[in-house]
Amino acid sequence: MSGGGGPAVDGFDGTGLTVAIVAGRWHDTIAAGLLAGARRVLVPSGATVLEHRVPGAFELPLGAQAAFAAGADAVVALGVIIRGGTPHFEYVSDAATSGLTRVALDAGRPVGFGLLTVDDEQQGLDRAGLPGSPEDKGAEAAGAALETALLLRSLR
Repeated sequence: MSGGGGPAVDGFDGTGLTVAIVAGRWHDTIAAGLLAGARRVLVPSGATVLEHRVPGAFELPLGAQAAFAAGADAVVALGVIIRGGTPHFEYVSDAATSGLTRVALDAGRPVGFGLLTVDDEQQGLDRAGLPGSPEDKGAEAAGAALETALLLRSLR
C-alpha cells in the first residue's frame, strides 16, 4: 500500500468555490467511506459542496462533465472497481480514468481522482477512510481538487 508521503489535504479556504462530488453507487460501504472523507475536507473549507450520484465508475466522466457544465469549479470523482475474473476490470478502469482526464482538460478545471481500482474488497476498505482504514482516498481526492481549483483561481 502506498500510504505515506502525500500532501496535506485540509486547511484550504474554499470560500467562493463550488465543488461537486460525483460518486458511484457500487460497493456501498467503500463508497460511503469515500464520500465521508471528501466531505471532511470540503465542508470545513467553506466551499459550496454539491453531491451527485451515478450508477458506477463508467458513468463518472459524464457526471463530472455535467457538473462542470452546471458551473462547478472542481469535481471530486469517487468510486471503486474491484478486479474480477474477466477483462471487464481493465476496460472500465481505463475508460473511467481516461474519461475523467479528458473532462478535466476539456473543462480546464480540476477533477480530484478518487476512483479506487483494487484487486479485492479489503484493498478498497483499506483506502476508504473508514474507522481502521490506513488511507482516506476520498479526503485525498477532495484535497487535490480543492488545492488545484485554488491554484487556477490565483492564476486567472
